[in-house]
Amino acid sequence: MADLQFSIQQKDTGSKARAGTIITDHGEIQTPIFMPVGTVGSVKAVSQQQLNTDVGAQIILGNTYHLYLRPGLETLESAGGLHKFNGWDRPILTDSGGFQVFSLAKSRKITEEGVVFQSHIDGSKHLFTPENVMDTQRIIGGDIIMAFDECPPGGSEYGYAKKSMELTHRWLDRCFNRFNETQDTYGYTQNLFPIVQGGVHHDLRKISCEYISSKNANGNAIGGLSVGEPIDKMYEICALCCDHLPQEKPRYLMGVGTPWNILECIEMGIDMFDCVMPTRNGRNAMLFSADGIINIDNKKWERDFSPIDETIGCEMSAYYSKAYLKHLLKAKEFLGLTIASVHNLAFYLWLVKEARQRIIAGDFVSWKKEMVVKMQQKL
Repeated sequence: MADLQFSIQQKDTGSKARAGTIITDHGEIQTPIFMPVGTVGSVKAVSQQQLNTDVGAQIILGNTYHLYLRPGLETLESAGGLHKFNGWDRPILTDSGGFQVFSLAKSRKITEEGVVFQSHIDGSKHLFTPENVMDTQRIIGGDIIMAFDECPPGGSEYGYAKKSMELTHRWLDRCFNRFNETQDTYGYTQNLFPIVQGGVHHDLRKISCEYISSKNANGNAIGGLSVGEPIDKMYEICALCCDHLPQEKPRYLMGVGTPWNILECIEMGIDMFDCVMPTRNGRNAMLFSADGIINIDNKKWERDFSPIDETIGCEMSAYYSKAYLKHLLKAKEFLGLTIASVHNLAFYLWLVKEARQRIIAGDFVSWKKEMVVKMQQKL
C-alpha cells in the first residue's frame, strides 16, 4: 500500500505538455490519459475485456451518485468494492456526485450542510454531505476519489460563482477532515483529489487554485468547465489553472471533451481527461478518426466495405466494415452500439498515447496543430 505517485518523464520543449506516469496500488497509468466513463459500474455497451484488449483503457470512472442509488452501498461492500463487483482490476476513479447534483437542478436543494436531492429512479429523497460522500466513495473503493463540490453553470455571474467557490472550499475542508479520520476500505490506498471551481472568473480561479494547492493532495482536478461556457473561455481558464496548480502533481480536467479539446488542453499541461462523448456519440452514429468525423448514418457508407479504421490498433475497428456498422446501427442491433463505442474509445486512447509519444519525441506542437484541423473535418 502506497500513496499515488506521479513522475514526469518528459516535458515538451515547445509547450507546457508533459508525459508522465501515475502509480497506484492497482497499477500504472501513462499520461496524458483518457479515462472511459463507467457511470453505473460499466462503460455503456462495452465489456471489461473489451476495455482491456480492444480499447487499451488504463483507468476507468465510476459514478458515486448512480452507484449509491443502484446497486447500493451494501451490495458493493459485500462484493469487496467496485473492482471486485465489476471485475476491473486496474485503477478506478470515482467522482463525487457533484456534477450529477448540478444536472438535477429541478430536484435538489443546496445548503451549507450538503445537498438534498431526489432519486431519478424512484423520487426518494437523499442527502449528500462532504462527510457521507467520502464514506460512500471509500465503500465504492476508488483508487482516486473526488472531493464533493458545487458545480455552478457555465455562465454564472461573479457573485454566484464566488459564493459557490467558497462553499466548495468549506466542503473541501470537511472532505479532508473526514478522509483523514477514516481508513482505506479494502487494503489498498485511496487518494483524495480536490477540485478547482470559480466559473469563468480569473481571480476566483486563481484563489481556488491556491486554496486547493494548500491541501498538498496527491493530485488536483479542474471542475466547472465544459458546462455551457464558450470554448475559448474554457481554454483560457484551463490554461490559467495549469499555471497556478503544482507542476509536480497530476492535473485532471473533468468532463472534457472532443478529441481536439483534449489535444489543446494537453498542450496547456493537463494530464487526465474523462468524458461520455466517445460512447454517447458512437451510439448516435458519430465516429471519430485521425482523418475526420464519420457520420455513419450517411448513405455514402452503405457500400463502403473498407474497415472502420486500421490505424489505431483496435481489432474491432480493423475487423468490421463501415457498411456493416451502418447496417447494424440502422437495424438497431446492440452489436452496432458496441462496435461504435469500442472504436471511439480506442481512438481516444490511441490519441493520448500518440500525444505522449510526440511529447517524448519533441514534435508534439506541430503534430497537434495538424491533428486538430484534420480531426474536425467531416468525411
